[in-house]
Amino acid sequence: MVIKVEGLVKRYDKLVALDYLDLQVEEGEIFGLLGPNGSGKTTAINCILSLLKYDKGSIQIFNKPMSPNAYDIKRDIGIIMQNVAVFDELTVYENISYFCSLYIRNKDEVKRLTKEAIEFVSLEDFQKFYPKKLSGGLLRRLNIACGIVHKPKLIILDEPTVAVDPQSRNKILEGIKKLNEEGATIIYTSHYMEEVEQLCTNIAIIDKGRVIAKGTKEELKAMISVGEKVTLEIFNLKEEYIGELKQIPGIYSVEYQDNLLEIKSGKGKNNLIHILDFMAENKINFGRVITEQPTLNDVFLEITGKELRD
Repeated sequence: MVIKVEGLVKRYDKLVALDYLDLQVEEGEIFGLLGPNGSGKTTAINCILSLLKYDKGSIQIFNKPMSPNAYDIKRDIGIIMQNVAVFDELTVYENISYFCSLYIRNKDEVKRLTKEAIEFVSLEDFQKFYPKKLSGGLLRRLNIACGIVHKPKLIILDEPTVAVDPQSRNKILEGIKKLNEEGATIIYTSHYMEEVEQLCTNIAIIDKGRVIAKGTKEELKAMISVGEKVTLEIFNLKEEYIGELKQIPGIYSVEYQDNLLEIKSGKGKNNLIHILDFMAENKINFGRVITEQPTLNDVFLEITGKELRD
């Protein structure tokens, strides 16, 4: 096991930020850590890294107790936080080389690893650039290179794709997969549910300082009542039909706005058939029909009562 957190408590006066938090991350996972703002995600990460003191509990990394002076453990951790942390007065190459030299003493090895990290994030054409000359996406890629240049076994990525262009975003996601394939265990936090669905092998949802749900994306989706969402394009739907649709067995949510009828139903095989039969019986004309299985966003909303981006 790479990370084992048991009964972690962190208080700020009367505010309980972590309330007996338990967390386990296995070797080789891309582990998604999700939670609304103020849920305790950042506090948990800072405690795991021994950047914050906590009141109760225990933290083990690589089966060893974690502490502020556990430098043997910290050497094998790479941290890429949401706020870009590089030196403005150093070039791209100099930044990556500097962060590598904090862990590696051999100068030839530093050069080799710096070159590999630059190639990994595709910054070969920007080695002599200063950070202020880089776009947001390139700056994020530099930040990642600085965090992974020393080949850490555990990598913590906190919102690595915030405010980046689609090309850089795809490059970052491809890089995360490659790091994992090369043996790194990754903790990943993001407000973009599609990224979590694409990347993560296991996911924990935390709220009010506790893990309230955990498992694979399939296991999490099986926990909620939503079975299918059907959206139909209908112009000028009568109000009376909305009430009648709600009476169909298995349907528990009907919303009509901007000529789009959204119907959520529980788990079952014939929900769409019942909806289409209702339309036919009442001679309701409709355009596009979109059916969707539950997403992680549906899971998050039902379990926490909040949107992830709230």
